[in-house]
Amino acid sequence: MKNEDWKSKLSPEQYYVLREKGTERAFTGALLMNKEKGVYKCAGCGNELFTDEMKFDSHCGWPSFDREIAGGKIKKTIDKSHGMIRTEITCANCDGHLGHIFDDGPTQTGERYCVNSLSLLFQPAETQLNIEEITIGGGCFWCVEAVYLNLKGVIKVESGYSGGFVKNPAYREVCNGTTGHAEVVKITYNANEISLHKILEVFFTVHDPTTLNRQGNDIGTQYRSVIYFQHPEQEQLALSIIKKLEEEKVFSSSIVTEVKAFDVFYKAEDYHQNYYNLNKSQPYCQLVIVPKLEKFKKVFQA
Repeated sequence: MKNEDWKSKLSPEQYYVLREKGTERAFTGALLMNKEKGVYKCAGCGNELFTDEMKFDSHCGWPSFDREIAGGKIKKTIDKSHGMIRTEITCANCDGHLGHIFDDGPTQTGERYCVNSLSLLFQPAETQLNIEEITIGGGCFWCVEAVYLNLKGVIKVESGYSGGFVKNPAYREVCNGTTGHAEVVKITYNANEISLHKILEVFFTVHDPTTLNRQGNDIGTQYRSVIYFQHPEQEQLALSIIKKLEEEKVFSSSIVTEVKAFDVFYKAEDYHQNYYNLNKSQPYCQLVIVPKLEKFKKVFQA
């Protein structure tokens, strides 16, 4: 977004902080003493950054948090301005300046995210009570995770392993195809903001559901197409969508996506989380083009 666009979207005070790396005066922020339950979002793009459970009173004059929402929501860089060496925190989605992070926090994390109120928007908890989870696999979890991290209403995306028989598997074991597990992402979402129907629409857009145990050059049962549902309504919707896709012959071959009850999820190693966004120079992940787009749209008309 260009500077002119940001200026039209943000108030002058927000623009000064978010785009010019300014700082609001201590003890003046509207969210400093806020104790309501809810989520704190980036005022520039709506990226969810913190929850009320992460907030504490540090008496420093700015809203303080002891951790961030998982999924690479915040970027950290060294800031040598004003004759100091600090760690600046910015929104990983829009690069908006949030504040700085310090290692003098009083909680177990030992961290203090010192954030400008002007960099944040607060969403009260009563507007986001409908929390759901779904676990899906569509090839390499790096690529699937990257897509869902950017969807409004998705709270958290974790890469991991499901569907196998080995407890606490390591990535190398899963890659050998000896664990029975598939590479999956567990998606936590607010059903009041994004529907499972939309999540599954994206799912069938970003991978090929007709190739058995394979996505592109990735071959093996760990790359199978699968939906692990957590309650009957999720199962019914998934099966209904697959049936409609088949009836409309959207894909040139039959859909092989498995629809199974969720059992257990093992979170993958830390270096797999938010992998694509942290390694954007690699061309590994590519978008799948739906063969018969018009028929696809017909299936997903709400």
